[in-house]
Amino acid sequence: MSTTTTSQTPESEGPGRPGRLIQNEATTEIPVHLLFRDDPDPVSVPLRPTVVGRRQGTGEQPRLRRPAQVEPRSVPQVDPELTERPARVLPGAAGVLAGACGVAGCVATSWWAGVLPPLVAAALRLPVFAGAGLGPAQWAAYVGAGALALFGFGGLARGRTGRAWVLGLFGRYRGTVRRTGLMWVNPLLLRRRVDVRLRHWRSEPMPAADGSGVALRVVVLVVWRVRDTARAVLGIEDHETYLRECVEAALARVAVETPGSRRGPAEAAGGALTRLTAADAAPVGLEVFSVQPVRVEYAPEVAAAMHRRRIAALDAQHRASVLTSVVDSVEDTVTRLTVRGLVDLDDYERKALVKDLTVAFCAGRGERMP
Repeated sequence: MSTTTTSQTPESEGPGRPGRLIQNEATTEIPVHLLFRDDPDPVSVPLRPTVVGRRQGTGEQPRLRRPAQVEPRSVPQVDPELTERPARVLPGAAGVLAGACGVAGCVATSWWAGVLPPLVAAALRLPVFAGAGLGPAQWAAYVGAGALALFGFGGLARGRTGRAWVLGLFGRYRGTVRRTGLMWVNPLLLRRRVDVRLRHWRSEPMPAADGSGVALRVVVLVVWRVRDTARAVLGIEDHETYLRECVEAALARVAVETPGSRRGPAEAAGGALTRLTAADAAPVGLEVFSVQPVRVEYAPEVAAAMHRRRIAALDAQHRASVLTSVVDSVEDTVTRLTVRGLVDLDDYERKALVKDLTVAFCAGRGERMP
């Protein structure tokens, strides 16, 4: 059995008594049988101080408590080996040369077999040849020359600035092509074009809420680009849809204030949205530069009520400003009259004058109001 105390021990203790076991604003578990012992020998008791909260009516200030550890939010993971790397391509001249050689081989085989039209032979200035006919050797030459021509001309591609190709073969990533100009790419590889330019996206109205939980409709402008083409194309099904959903998730976690609100600037909400969206989109190869609200309005179900509330707040603010101005004017008038000795007023007369001036000033301001 033990008891817990939070009282403060006296500064002086008699000789032969145990040392102080109770410290200021700390609790210590003391066995009950030790409280009634007369043994002069001190007994060591393990101290386990804990934080004492504020006690009502004592004026005692609470100690700062350590904030609870918040578990970090899990971030989507992508295959670490899936990273953009350059693909192997050849200059376009190599493909043109290979295709021309294949076409020349087909013409030479036709002349060898004797099936080349006379007009083509005359145009190419080839000697007259009776031909050996279409045998196995000629067909093999046709196949080889035709395959060379198809590979040469079929692999030609034109790279443009701001565009990239993600290449794959039988479901395996083979690299990314970011080069521009004429080049030759293996025609057996599957090409998937990706736009790597700086892009902006204006969203449709998305649901959000302000600091009080009032429903809003927010239109945001997102500036982004594809940084890692391999992860953006192969690591996720549709990176544009994923980016849109990341923006919606960020809007659900960040309070967006309406224009003219005094609770916080709009730049703070934009910065928070940018950080959250960039953190969610980075694992899939997307780089987000800015997520800024461009239009904030109340949801249709609360728009009418909030409009009336805003009008009432503006009216109350205007009335308060008018009342303050009237009171200042009355005070200034009474003070000037009294200081200059124009009037000598007692308390009753002063109150009457203040009342009359207030009514006059309010009536005058009411006539000037539209």
